[in-house]
Amino acid sequence: MPNPCLSCGACCAWFRVSFYWGECDDQCPAGVPVGLTEDLGPFRRVMKGTGRIPPRCIALEGDVGKSVYCSIYARRPGICREVEASYATGRPGEQCDKARRAFGMLPLTPDAWRSPDDEPAPTQPETPPTSTPRAA
Repeated sequence: MPNPCLSCGACCAWFRVSFYWGECDDQCPAGVPVGLTEDLGPFRRVMKGTGRIPPRCIALEGDVGKSVYCSIYARRPGICREVEASYATGRPGEQCDKARRAFGMLPLTPDAWRSPDDEPAPTQPETPPTSTPRAA
């Protein structure tokens, strides 16, 4: 299955990424690398680059709308894990759509998650076959 996020990256370059400081690797060994964050008050941290305008996360590698990846994907903050790409789970994602529009990209559709080998999505619900009553 293709992952349209790898040719997008808009959410990483549109939203501020703030989270509880306890998610960082100075508190949690497999946490977010603290060197990639900045303080955002006594209990919050922010990914470097996302606290400015325009935001762009320091962990985002590549060109938005072309080819991107997160350099700390396995260690990304919880807030990043909560952002759902549109139709990744079968429903639209408001944050995804908003970020994509900001970069001039159309919102994702269910077809964005299909591989070329998949059957096309049905355009209308299938009508169940009618059965003929049988004599007893």
